[in-house]
Amino acid sequence: MSPYGYGRSRRSDIAHTGVIAAARWCCVAAPILGLSGCEASVLDPQGPVGAQEKIILLNSLAIMLAIVIPTLLATLGFAWWFRASNTKAKFLPDFVYSGRIELVVWAIPVLTITFLGGLIWIGSHELDPARPIPSPSPTTEVQVVSLDWKWLFIYPQEGVASVNQLVIPAGRPVHFTLTSASVMNVFFVPQLGSEIYTMNGMATQLNLQADHPGVFYGQSAHFSGDGFSDMHFEVKALAPTDYAAWLAGARGSGQTLDQGAYAGLAQQNTVARPFTYRGVAPDLFQAILSQRAPPGPGPDDGRGGSGVSPRSPSAHASAPNAKVETSHAG
Repeated sequence: MSPYGYGRSRRSDIAHTGVIAAARWCCVAAPILGLSGCEASVLDPQGPVGAQEKIILLNSLAIMLAIVIPTLLATLGFAWWFRASNTKAKFLPDFVYSGRIELVVWAIPVLTITFLGGLIWIGSHELDPARPIPSPSPTTEVQVVSLDWKWLFIYPQEGVASVNQLVIPAGRPVHFTLTSASVMNVFFVPQLGSEIYTMNGMATQLNLQADHPGVFYGQSAHFSGDGFSDMHFEVKALAPTDYAAWLAGARGSGQTLDQGAYAGLAQQNTVARPFTYRGVAPDLFQAILSQRAPPGPGPDDGRGGSGVSPRSPSAHASAPNAKVETSHAG
């Protein structure tokens, strides 16, 4: 026992706690720092919305680190100062209350919550998904329908549609009107920002922009049944001339997306490769939104096993480029 009545084992426990806290912080920080090297992440934005969201993320991280780093340093500092060999450390067994310590303990979290709340409040209004992106260029309109288990993109101004491939002009705002023809889902392009829900019988609004030509990864961010893992899509941002050429190619091939073709497309299946429709029935999206076009059944219920899967050869027969997947019990 030290002259001040502070046991060596107790101080060793404090030092051990400090080391564990530092190790935990390293384990948390390593994946965060590693994400900065991921090409298809929110930390590699390719548009104004994604760039603003990255700033909010980093600012929030900085505000929280303002508490985390001093706390870790203080933990290590206390463990070192109150070591058994330090005769200058005071042991105060009768200590009960300090107004200054209480002020610090409560003021720091209150300031952190205030700063984070203000940051989120301002950012939420500035990055409202329905808020148009200011630009001298005209806005491209895209209607998005989440299906089981694929994405349908309708271009009402151009009169074409695509499945599992979103093609947009680079440097121009894109306004999305989104709905679901089955269960609730989430539309998300990490590098462009602002994931948003799609819901049956409802329309949500989203505005995004790709600053430069490129190919980006898009995905469903909400589990929706058996084919969820295949429900991703490619986003191609093209220069104006390339975008015009893609539209011309889409108009010159494929079939027309009318009510009959949509009924086949809406069946539960996955798509092996993207494809386009040369024409679209003018009121198709409104028919889907108003449920005049019957919504899909959604995932099936029942006992586990291969028989639960709604994937079957007959379910794929009506959709072009559908990928047939069947399960066989071992």
